[in-house]
Amino acid sequence: MDFGRLITAMITPFTENDEVNYSEAQKIAQYLVENGSDGIVVTGTTGESPTLTKEEKIKLYAAVKEAVGNKARVIAGTGSYNTKESIALTKEAEKLGVDGVMLVVPYYNKPCQNGLKAHFRAVAESTGLPIMLYNIPGRTGINLLPETVAELAQVSNIVAIKEASGNLDQASQLLRLVPANFRVYSGDDSLTLPMLSLGCYGVVSVAAHIVGLQMKKMIESYLAGNIETAASLHRELIPVFKGLFITTNPVPVKTAMALKGFQVGSVRLPLVPATEEIKAAIAKLL
Repeated sequence: MDFGRLITAMITPFTENDEVNYSEAQKIAQYLVENGSDGIVVTGTTGESPTLTKEEKIKLYAAVKEAVGNKARVIAGTGSYNTKESIALTKEAEKLGVDGVMLVVPYYNKPCQNGLKAHFRAVAESTGLPIMLYNIPGRTGINLLPETVAELAQVSNIVAIKEASGNLDQASQLLRLVPANFRVYSGDDSLTLPMLSLGCYGVVSVAAHIVGLQMKKMIESYLAGNIETAASLHRELIPVFKGLFITTNPVPVKTAMALKGFQVGSVRLPLVPATEEIKAAIAKLL
């Protein structure tokens, strides 16, 4: 399974009554595909997965898959700190015909590396879907080490990782250890080009909501050997990459999408809406 080079971790839109807006989710998914996304992660961190119910997640997988069909890969964010629940949600996602699942490192309970291996293997054994691991120690409290990923890469359907440690040395070590056909994705927009230069395959992006076509051009320019064009685009996009993280994700990107005319609603507690100062900063960025 090739998930593509540019994958967007999609926001989850809500109505004024704080219900999931499934029809708007379909519009956003179609918009992302039209603006360069090869794949879409549904109910990842950017999609506010911790505050969505299992039923809401399942309906979102179905809605987004219906909206994009085979025009892009639909990757269901089914990971959590509960292995049994991750397995159950993965099985439901598989029934709906998604193209793969993304499994975040279990957060809060902080398992050791052996616990991480056991967790991911248990989910992998429960499904025939290709799996992307997701390492983001800043949110989970624990780092999925390159040596652990190398062992997990021997599992036939664990095929990729979103590496969001922000550590280029770790990414380098990871690339040294995993098989050539194992795909490593940048989990940070601002590190997309540096990670590509190390041998990473692509990015799982937030900024692609706003600058998807430019990001796609940057990636394609680099792959075609047009390094200066890619570097110029990287420098041009840095304010966007950084500006979308001036407060907790996905508050800035949902603010930006609302300013672009999408009916995204607010964020769910314990997240709170952008302040007027942040709204003004995002408007200036756009």
